[in-house]
Amino acid sequence: MSVLEVRDLEVSFGSTKILRGVTFDLEAGQTLGVVGESGCGKSMTGFAVMGMLQSPGRISAGSIKLDGREIVGLRERELQQIRGDQIGLVMQDPFTSLNPMMKIGDQIGEAFRLHQGMNRSQAWTKAIEMLEMVGVPAPSDSARKYPHQMSGGQRQRVVIAMAFACRPKVLIADEPTTALDVTLQAQILRLLRDLQKQEGTAVMLISHDIGAIASVSQRIAVFYAGRIVETGPAEQVLRRAAMPYTRALLNALPQVGKERLEAIGGLPPDFSDLPPGCPFRPRCPLAIDKCGVEPSLQPTEPHHIAACWRASEVHALPAGASLLPLASRQSSS
Repeated sequence: MSVLEVRDLEVSFGSTKILRGVTFDLEAGQTLGVVGESGCGKSMTGFAVMGMLQSPGRISAGSIKLDGREIVGLRERELQQIRGDQIGLVMQDPFTSLNPMMKIGDQIGEAFRLHQGMNRSQAWTKAIEMLEMVGVPAPSDSARKYPHQMSGGQRQRVVIAMAFACRPKVLIADEPTTALDVTLQAQILRLLRDLQKQEGTAVMLISHDIGAIASVSQRIAVFYAGRIVETGPAEQVLRRAAMPYTRALLNALPQVGKERLEAIGGLPPDFSDLPPGCPFRPRCPLAIDKCGVEPSLQPTEPHHIAACWRASEVHALPAGASLLPLASRQSSS
């Protein structure tokens, strides 16, 4: 049974829909890599699951079930009991999550006091254990430090310790490595993977970099214009992407022996003025007349679906192949 079930989720700001029919499952011990350009709706999905949408944002349709329990429509007090306990959150910038005026040990211990009823001394001891678990050096001494006394990589480990403190069923990691250098990025992703295996946590890993999360994700969901446009097992999506936008993201990655990166032309659409048909149509080199109607997600192989009228053609291309050879001919379907 899935730990997290999201069905036909819509998030609106006034009359403007930001998320449109988002549907996915997340199983215990599984990592779902959620990718796409900035402003495509991936972080908004995470905030919706956490019940952290800021007004005037609201869930206007759909369902979110955590371990079979519907959480859409819960009161704020009920959501507070879930956040930090059953659902953990790792943000892009540790300073967003850490209080500069509180010692690290007190901040980690707060979760134990709030959700597990521990006293201050018990919570402090558990906080030191968590710091040791996430690899912060000299955990007893580090617990007495303030955030500004730690490096960026150490602060991110502290945030991960806070997120895992109560052994959540689901962890949402929103761009957890963006502010770090390449070496620290690899360390943090490896830490998340190791903790996930140890705790059996379901992880929703959000990133704009499909390459960075490919090695730690079992499944990938590609977002564009507020909806999932391709999803499937990570290896299938990476090797046999069927949506031109996914191919474009992959072809823009640096690769050994590749002399020139293929940038994605144009800009993501304005949610208040989406183009008719497929939202990627104005930027897509494969656009045809049929793209004036927005395609639904269709299977290309078992457990792999994509929203494109030319998905079968794109899917047949070798990994890393340019889309340009297909651009000059009409769809065979």
